Amino acid sequence: MPLPFKEHPLRHQAVAELHARTYEPLRAPERISHITVICGERGSGRNVSHLLKLLEHFNAPLPELDYQHQHYRAQLGDIRMLWERHTEFVTYTFAKHGDFVHPFAYPVLNELPQAWLSSMPGELISATSLALESRRMPERPTEELRQLFSGNLIIGSEVVGGAGRAWSDLRIHGDGFSRILLRDQGLSDNQAGRLAKRVLEVNFYRAMALLGLPPAREANRRLSKADSRLVDVATQMSSQASVGTDFEKTLLGDLTSLAVEIETVAARTSYRFEASNAYYGMVTKRLEQLRQRRIEGLQTLTEFLDARLAPAIATCNSTAKRQRDLAERAARLTNLLRARVEVELQKQNRGLLESMDQRAKIQLRLQETVEGLSVVAIGYYGVGLVGYLLKGLEAYGFGFNASYATGLSAPLIVIIAWLSIRRMKARLVKSEKGKA
Repeated sequence: MPLPFKEHPLRHQAVAELHARTYEPLRAPERISHITVICGERGSGRNVSHLLKLLEHFNAPLPELDYQHQHYRAQLGDIRMLWERHTEFVTYTFAKHGDFVHPFAYPVLNELPQAWLSSMPGELISATSLALESRRMPERPTEELRQLFSGNLIIGSEVVGGAGRAWSDLRIHGDGFSRILLRDQGLSDNQAGRLAKRVLEVNFYRAMALLGLPPAREANRRLSKADSRLVDVATQMSSQASVGTDFEKTLLGDLTSLAVEIETVAARTSYRFEASNAYYGMVTKRLEQLRQRRIEGLQTLTEFLDARLAPAIATCNSTAKRQRDLAERAARLTNLLRARVEVELQKQNRGLLESMDQRAKIQLRLQETVEGLSVVAIGYYGVGLVGYLLKGLEAYGFGFNASYATGLSAPLIVIIAWLSIRRMKARLVKSEKGKA
């Protein structure tokens, strides 16, 4: 009977995610081929189609897979397959139970269709051949172990608290595979399955983590040049304290292009550095879960990877920090330079305003001079008109002296003209203030 509640649409998906990448119980002897292919975040459809082609070749049931499916198990004859999709890569694990003499002579991958393998989408980043030996097999002497790993330096330790042993050289051999040899010394099937999964994850997560190192080295070369250019700009800014805005604008252009270059480097590498950190965290977690104990004379997996992987991740982290620091320094210098340009422009604007103010004062004085002349001119013409009027009245017969009367009216006419101009000027000033 179903529960009488409205379920969250992601309830079952959240529970299923806990069991998405579980281990498969193993029983020695067992051989495993594991490959990791980088396909990008948009390669999901191609990888599903490619998987279906393999299932069809072995007449296995064809499931309905979409972008939400992250793993799938299938039986391909006597080979067990596990397909897992991660954010930017896909892994295939092919396991086969059965006795063997040489653990790496006949990889399980060779039993798959070569045409299918050669047409696999994406780029191979890890290929591992793993063998789990039974406790009934005689222990291999050190020299025989060295021959299995082509005479390379062997890394190994007791694992699962001494219930098993693990050896590898973490190198790529002539057949294109890395090699891992496990020995059952009291492992249960579940322990063996977890052990195989963890050592395989250590191997391919280690490869994914190291993908950040080449971009970090390239980024450091470009950042060193950017750092030198940034120092040059800062030196020019400090040594040229009183330069024109044209020079500062040139420096500002250089700083802007430099900041863009730094941001471009960061945009290309930030995701890779963050991913490397995440994968490194997975490696360290899996190494802890192995519960290693030293085999006399051999480096443990943790010691070997700490000595080589940790510096690579530290380089990625320091490069990321250097990118952030350079971007912040470029931003600070840009702000300082912009402030200098603005101050210089303000000085120029102040000088321009002072010049305009001086011109306005001169113009006002000229206007006042013209205003006095205008009063004189208006008075002159006013007196002339009054003179004509008085002369006409004198000729008509009025008994007064026109010239004498004209002379007496001249001061009055000039005063009236001056008062009229002042009144008109006051009205204009009042009108301008009202608009302001």
